[in-house]
Amino acid sequence: MSPESLPFFCPTQKYLGSLTKDMATIDKSVFQKAFRASTNPLRMMPDFIIIGTQKGGTTSLYRYLIEHPCIAPIYIKEPHFFDIYFYKGLHWYRSHFPTTVEKYYARHVKKHDLITGEASPYYLFHPQAARRVAKTLPKARLIVLLRNPIDRAYSQYQHQTRQDGVEPLTFEEALECEEKRLAGEEEKLLKDEKYSSFNHRHYSYLARSKYIEQLPAWMSIFPREQFLILRSEDLYADAKAIVKQTLEFLNLPTSGLSTEYKAFNDARYAQMAPATRERLVEYFKPYNARLYEFLGRDFGWDK
Repeated sequence: MSPESLPFFCPTQKYLGSLTKDMATIDKSVFQKAFRASTNPLRMMPDFIIIGTQKGGTTSLYRYLIEHPCIAPIYIKEPHFFDIYFYKGLHWYRSHFPTTVEKYYARHVKKHDLITGEASPYYLFHPQAARRVAKTLPKARLIVLLRNPIDRAYSQYQHQTRQDGVEPLTFEEALECEEKRLAGEEEKLLKDEKYSSFNHRHYSYLARSKYIEQLPAWMSIFPREQFLILRSEDLYADAKAIVKQTLEFLNLPTSGLSTEYKAFNDARYAQMAPATRERLVEYFKPYNARLYEFLGRDFGWDK
């Protein structure tokens, strides 16, 4: 029997079709990246950024916003430029956004403005992000979704357990180990522009929920009028009202809004142990109190 007659030398039509389709997808992706890179000087920069918080509804809000005719989406919702990929440079970042030709067409043909934005929820927590955004986009409008810190922490934990090999510990064990896991990571991030911390990004259940330790760094650089602080629970309860509020913040028309809003990344999982929740209510009370005072607003999370 000749080698040519063996099964592995005789690809089926189905296999060849699948291979051709895969190669076409790869070629298309490579072409798109090359095209975006070569046209980055002609591309828009973001007018707004949703900077956090992770597991606070950022994906849902961004998806709702880009349904508006005056908002053009970025090619990927979370470019992570100001936290993880800052070393790639502004040309790389800019290549992800729509072209100024689209903005010109919207203004002169469609007769409406066109803005764009992105949503990378790690920005709020990353110690370098505020300074980097201020230097690059000093006039950007910043949107922050804040969720009950206990629910946010537990949701982040559940998210990590769904990723293969990321979180082997129980929630209670992870909380006990968090301080050790994060030790020295913020210092490394501040020291090395190219450093990316797996632990800082994935095991920061309590730390990311201490909003009072994150917002002041941003608000010491940007004026408060450039911020829209939203309560995640309000988005879940009445998405249309929050979308309207956000569009008003962005100075965009609010007529003709959708009446149906599908939740994105709406995972289901077992409830937290009551004893753990009670302990976390007490743990977060002082941080929440400082946040309420700082923002002049009670979020009603101490339960």
